[in-house]
Amino acid sequence: MELIGVVSVIAGLFIVIGLSEPLAARLRLPYSVILAGMGILVGVGAGYALSTDLTDVLNPVAEAILGLPIHSYVFLYVFLPTLLFQVSLGLNLRRMMDDWVPILLLAVVAVIVATFTIGLALMPVSGLPLTACLLIGAIVSTTDPSAVVSIFRDIAAPQRLTRIVEGESLLNDAAAIALFGVFLTFVMNGVPNPTLGTAIGQFPFLIIGGAGTGYLVARFGVMLVALVSRHRLAQVSVTVAIPYLTYILTEQVLGASGVTAVVVSGLTMNLLGPGRLSPGTWTYLREVWDLLAHWAGSLIFIIAALLIPRFLEGVNLTDLGLVMVVVGAAVVARALMLWVLLPAMTLIRLSPRVEPPYRLAILWGGLRGAVTLALALAVTENPFVEPEVKRAVGILATGFTLFTLVFQGTTLRWMIRRIGLDRLSPLDLALSNQVIAVALQNVREDATEAARDHGLTHDIVRSEAKAFGERLEVAVREAEAGAEILDRDRITLGLVALAGRERDLILEQFNQQVVSARLVDRMLSDVDRLIERTRGGRSQYRLAARRSLVYSPGYRFAVMLHNRLHISRPLAAITSDRFEILIHQQFILRDLHGFISAKILRIHGKRVAELLHEVLERRQEEVSRALDGLRLQYPGYAEQLERVFIRRTVLRMEEREYEALFADGLIGFEVHATLTGQLARSRAEVELRPRLDITLHKPTLLASMPLFQNMEEGHRAKLARALVTVFAAPGKVIIRKGDVARSVYFIASGAVEVEFAGQKQRLGRGQMFGQLGLLAKRRRRAQVTAITPCTLLSLDDARFRRLLERNPSLRAAVEASAAGTQGQMRPPPMPELAPEDAGAEAVRAVVRNGPAAAPAAPEPRTDAQTQTGTETGAQEPATAPVSDEAAPR
Repeated sequence: MELIGVVSVIAGLFIVIGLSEPLAARLRLPYSVILAGMGILVGVGAGYALSTDLTDVLNPVAEAILGLPIHSYVFLYVFLPTLLFQVSLGLNLRRMMDDWVPILLLAVVAVIVATFTIGLALMPVSGLPLTACLLIGAIVSTTDPSAVVSIFRDIAAPQRLTRIVEGESLLNDAAAIALFGVFLTFVMNGVPNPTLGTAIGQFPFLIIGGAGTGYLVARFGVMLVALVSRHRLAQVSVTVAIPYLTYILTEQVLGASGVTAVVVSGLTMNLLGPGRLSPGTWTYLREVWDLLAHWAGSLIFIIAALLIPRFLEGVNLTDLGLVMVVVGAAVVARALMLWVLLPAMTLIRLSPRVEPPYRLAILWGGLRGAVTLALALAVTENPFVEPEVKRAVGILATGFTLFTLVFQGTTLRWMIRRIGLDRLSPLDLALSNQVIAVALQNVREDATEAARDHGLTHDIVRSEAKAFGERLEVAVREAEAGAEILDRDRITLGLVALAGRERDLILEQFNQQVVSARLVDRMLSDVDRLIERTRGGRSQYRLAARRSLVYSPGYRFAVMLHNRLHISRPLAAITSDRFEILIHQQFILRDLHGFISAKILRIHGKRVAELLHEVLERRQEEVSRALDGLRLQYPGYAEQLERVFIRRTVLRMEEREYEALFADGLIGFEVHATLTGQLARSRAEVELRPRLDITLHKPTLLASMPLFQNMEEGHRAKLARALVTVFAAPGKVIIRKGDVARSVYFIASGAVEVEFAGQKQRLGRGQMFGQLGLLAKRRRRAQVTAITPCTLLSLDDARFRRLLERNPSLRAAVEASAAGTQGQMRPPPMPELAPEDAGAEAVRAVVRNGPAAAPAAPEPRTDAQTQTGTETGAQEPATAPVSDEAAPR
């Protein structure tokens, strides 16, 4: 077929695409159903035009349509990479990681269950070998979630549910295509059948090889994007090449899963892209990919639908019966996942609870689409497959796809209405009426002021005001007649609105380039989690807010690298990110009080607004406490970040002023371009975050601690060189009961909890622990655990004993801890600190008479009354308060 004919047909298909979307909206049918219907009409119409004797005018057009080079590799190498990459690029990756277990289980397990259920159901009635039946099961096990996801968004279904459906569909394509490749080998003549062990052994290579290739290609693409950072079109062009190169390299060179590779490359770009691109470029990139995916998805549906008349040639009643067997088996397999596996995962808290109406919507919305037809086409084109297998695959895959599109697709919205998912709850309906009434009151005030400012005719204004007043009266009556909303529900609704406003503020600051691009995704993920959890009430809001302040496992791993391998860069990066996020949270939470006063107060009343202010103030205190802990640990760094924030804000204001001058025609294009270039260079400098030096200035820290304030500066400098810095993440056990005492610890920042004989005591900044066990030369009798991120200074046995000789204040503190006192403040009586304890006497002897007085080998006694509580004594005067970080989180 000539190129001109192909281009002409493709152009005509784009017109069909343009008409299909408004037609789908008008008919209230899924867009994919309309596309498939259009494709079938075009294919049938072209075939009829060629076969009829009525006219020959349309023959060239019909020949061009039917002569399109429609092959399986067109779907797999041209359209599929675009669709997969765009979906991966648009996912909220951090939020998906919260649900990776149900997504992975539903994707992989659902495909395997569907494949074997359909294959085993088909084998007894079709006369085909089991491998051919399993091949058909793998082909029809892929799902197209676009219809059900679009409806879920229309009815405001839980975001987590929508996210799981999207993630499951994305990954089940990879699993289905992998199974398809395995079973296709079994049904091909002239190709050795792999053993079961070989087939199973291929899976790790297919998945891991594809994932590794996708990650490496995407990382290389990100490097290229960074090199052309000032050229937006060049950056987008590089990303367009990534999925195609990834798919071809993985499939043709490595023989691994190209689908998996493209998905991983998209997720990698999703994770790394916002940190390498400006907000405007990232938004533009997403818009370009949305358009490319819209075109690819629409073309793949229409072109695949053109194949349906060809696949259904010679169909008979027996074939229709087999199609119904496939339909029944697929429904049973899907129901097993939704009513057995999903509730089981909910019981073990791996998946959110999915109410039965939503499960029924997911079951009914399991449409099949272009991927199924593309895989069927690949089988029919394969010369090594038996003709009867080709025919069965073509008819059954096409018939099943048609059934889901025509029967399920056209009745999906009807089903949604029947199960009540399109109706507001009584609470939401009552709130909606109140919001309408308040909004109309605001509109009336603004309209009256606008009419006065414009000097409109009095009679006209009065007439329109009367009509509007009648509408307002109806809205007020409906609001008063609605169900009463309890204060508890109003607080929940207010907190949801508050969290939504927080998300809007984060996006506003990101678009204004005030929030760093590398952090906005994490902040949005935290606030999305906050929105979802808040629907459970005020307590859930607080829990979700506190969870966002908890240190991640990555922080603990970075601490381990720093302490054991002296690799500090990961710890510095995580700590810097936490600094910046907390500072922005402080600013955003402060702005939310204005939102409560301006918006929520008018809808929910004064009492609810006051309670929301209180909840917000508590959250501000928690954020401030976390930030203060970092300020103590790294003084001066927060001030540097605040300077960066101010500079970014100033640059944004300056850019806004230049844009206004250019729009008003006060400056020309040349001047505007010059000023914009200067701003871009300044912004690139500001984007470089100040470097955080996590090494501590030990002499300064020692001088701030009461125990060492009276020490000579020279001795303090020597001591600083002898001290070893230890970082401890929250939950880290610093001293374990039964360990040999070898070191004493001074708390530079943070707080620890000492547990002995069922009693707990907290120590904070400036205090020490571990000294009594060290001096008494006995095993630890208590356990010390970090309750906040801690920076500790450790000193070994010999140096600590020499230090005691030179430092009277330290010696006095140790004597006080041995006597069971804490300066002037006496703690609750603890038996391990009893004065008659032999260990305590030994400690006092060492303190008074020097290291030579220490017993050579003290005999540990088992009586509880003789335990020394080495780690529990308080170590500084009562005037030194415990840091705020010691407060429970």
